[in-house]
Amino acid sequence: MKVFITGASSGIGEALAAFYAARGATLGLAARRSDMLAALNARLGQSHACYPLDVTDAAALNDAAADFVARFGAPDVVIANAGVSTGTLTEYEEDLPAFRRVMDTNVYGMAATFAPFIPAMKAAGGARRLVGIASVAGIRGLPGAEAYSASKAAAITYLESLRLEMRPHGIRVVTIVPGYVETPMTAVNPYRMPFLLLADVAAARFARAIERGVSYTVIPWQMGVVAKILRVLPDSIYDRLFRRAPRKPRGLVK
Repeated sequence: MKVFITGASSGIGEALAAFYAARGATLGLAARRSDMLAALNARLGQSHACYPLDVTDAAALNDAAADFVARFGAPDVVIANAGVSTGTLTEYEEDLPAFRRVMDTNVYGMAATFAPFIPAMKAAGGARRLVGIASVAGIRGLPGAEAYSASKAAAITYLESLRLEMRPHGIRVVTIVPGYVETPMTAVNPYRMPFLLLADVAAARFARAIERGVSYTVIPWQMGVVAKILRVLPDSIYDRLFRRAPRKPRGLVK
């Protein structure tokens, strides 16, 4: 099995890399932090391809994809996991660069990850997967998280469109919508996180969903129930319940 993962140096990406490596997969590991990427590869046996890059750099992703395909062939699974999160408030002009960074990484970066692999995956045929990691934060807009909620809502809709485009080619597009997962990204949250999952537990559940080729799933299931309720709540009730919800701290998570 051949799997390419972005955001692989920590959190969910690192846990997914460990999960697939333990099952004998050949991995392409992409992340911004080259030192952490090299350390991960060493822990996994030094046998995987590492690509230090930023997913907003489409040219770098093109080069990585070309190298991976040339060395190993078309991947069976491409997981667009790289993402950043921060509290943003539109009223503060100084938050606009963070807003752009979140949108560029979480939305554009996902498309830039998939784009260079699709031709090879189409040509290779078989049961291949494009996997996007979204978030329950994309289901309803959360206070103080305009950029993050907007980016994950956009990702969910983008993946739905892509799913329709890829279906005739036999490539399944899997949208995974996690609740809270214990990672460096959530470590800064100054509030209780219901149904919090350890990263390795989440990775195993994600992998099962990927194997099944489900179109959309919220993990854990308890958060899926919450998500369904949130979708149908009238705005007046939603606003009353969430206007005083705790906020993620402002300032971009590195």
